[in-house]
Order: sequence, then C-alpha cells, then structure tokens
Amino acid sequence: MAQRHRDHLPEDFSERSLAQDVRAGLTSSPKTLPPKWFYDKVGSELYEEITRLPEYYPFAAEREILLDHAAEIVGAASCRHLVELGSGSSEKTRALIEAVLATTPEGEQAAYRAIDVSDSALHAAADDLAARYPTLDIETVRADFEHGLAQALAVDEGEVFGGRLVVFLGGTIGNQAPDQRAHFLTTLRSDLRAGDAFLLGADLVKSPDVLLPAYDDAAGVTAAFNLNVLEVVNSRLGADFDAADFRHVAVWDAEHAWIEMRLEAVRDVHVRIADLDLEVDFAAGEQLRTEISAKFTRERLQAEFEQAGFAAAGWWTDRANRFSGSLWTPA
Repeated sequence: MAQRHRDHLPEDFSERSLAQDVRAGLTSSPKTLPPKWFYDKVGSELYEEITRLPEYYPFAAEREILLDHAAEIVGAASCRHLVELGSGSSEKTRALIEAVLATTPEGEQAAYRAIDVSDSALHAAADDLAARYPTLDIETVRADFEHGLAQALAVDEGEVFGGRLVVFLGGTIGNQAPDQRAHFLTTLRSDLRAGDAFLLGADLVKSPDVLLPAYDDAAGVTAAFNLNVLEVVNSRLGADFDAADFRHVAVWDAEHAWIEMRLEAVRDVHVRIADLDLEVDFAAGEQLRTEISAKFTRERLQAEFEQAGFAAAGWWTDRANRFSGSLWTPA
C-alpha cells in the first residue's frame, strides 16, 4: 500500500528551535526549558525505562484505555482516517489502527497520517506499521504542529478518506500552559472539517501521593532523564553544564493542578554556552523549570473544549480512573 512522506520544516529547524528556546529560557526569570528537548537518544531510552517503572502509571493507563475501548472510540468517531499529532513510535496507536481496519468496508481505504518533528521516528514507525498492516495507506509528515497545525492537517485536493480522527496521546497537552492550550484548541477547531473528531489522552487529578512518585521514582530514572537535558544543551550548543551541579526536583502545584519538574543548583554555578555566546549564572538553590504536566478533571476539560468550539462525544478512563481518553467533535 502507498507510503508517502511530506516535510514542512527546514533542515536546520531543530537546531534553530533549540537555540531560540535555550536563549529565551535561560535569560528569563525564572529560568525555563521546554520538555521537548528531553528526547535525544539517551533521553528517549530513559523515557522508555520510565514507562516500565511501577510508579509511572500514565503510559500503562492510557494503553489500557486504547486496548479496552479502541473499537468503541473508532465507532463513535465514525472514521477511516487517523491523524496523530506528535506520533513518535506510534506504538499505542496500533489499537486504533486495527479498529479502523476492522471497520473499513471492503473496497474503501483506511489511512494513517503520522505528524512529528523527528524524521527518524517517523520513518521507523512507518516502516514498522507498513510491515504490520500492508493494506493501510500511510503518510508521514515532518511538521511542528504547535506552530504549523493547519499545514500539518491540510488535505490534498481530491483526497477522500471519510471523517478524520485526529489523535493526541500521552498526556502531552498537559505540557502546555493554559494560554498555549487555549490557542492550540482554538486553532485545531478551525482546522477540522464537518465529520472530523479529536481524541485526547489526558492525565487526571489525583492524590499527590500517587502523582509525585510518578515524577520522582525511587530508582532515580526520572532524575537521570531530567538531568540529561543539560547534556543535550552541552552536546548541541557547546555548553559546559555539569550535571553534578544540579539535582532533580518534582513539585505538585495544587493551585494550577500540575506537576513541575525542575533542576535545582546545589551550589553557585556559572555556565557558558559557546554556540550562543551566552553566559548564565545560577545561584545556589535557584531552580530551572524543565516541565509542567497539568492534570485535569472531566469538568475542566469540558469547559476548555466548549470554549474552543467543541462538543463532547465520548469519555473513557482506565479501570483505576487515573487517566482519560476523551472524544470531541466540532460544535
């Protein structure tokens, strides 16, 4: 079956984006770095290890939802075309793909479009899916959906696959601040057509006794994952961070209903970032925020989606009610 690739990003997109984010984040107060830079080769391997930790429930909980309810979700969306934002390995999406294939009438075409900024991740996932599902029409799109959503979701003239189910998994929406999330949902709503639907994976508010260990495990894997972002800046921008100068911190912010991951300087630190001609000082105890991970209630999601012009079309949780999958359609 057809396998196509489109690239909407310049070759140096990742390098320019990292430089912009590091300069802006390390010269702001408080200092920040966006979590997308966690995922170099080492960071991706550490994240895979995190998903297997007993404390880290989100990955397994979302996979449980998809395995248990994929057919119901696809039936409610009435779709034959899946579009995944931030697709990565596309591993959890297989349950949805299989449900689409099972319900596509003979003579009609099921399709999957994977959207990600990583060329290597897209090609690896596409090759795997093509081998598993030879009748599936596969398209990979290298795009930054945070800033180029309309381009990533664009439909070619004459392209007809029936309704689309746009999928955004992993609780990644929780990494967006409220104003970013509102902009994303409003933009998404304007880019959907009649008959399309949107499936969101979002983590739910729960006791800090459950949340905090998920981001600060006893084995220290999450700490290593967090500290590795300093090595990313070192290797790609010629910085001289020493990971021993920082420690991993996870904090539950009850007011905003989110976890913050931070790196705290254990002593006064001076860092030079050669490629940016930038020098940065950290006072002992100063913290660099590397991630927010917002947690939601059903009511909060309903309010945010309605504000953006969506109507609720389905709600599922894992058996322990830790994580949610919710379906939304243009109102």
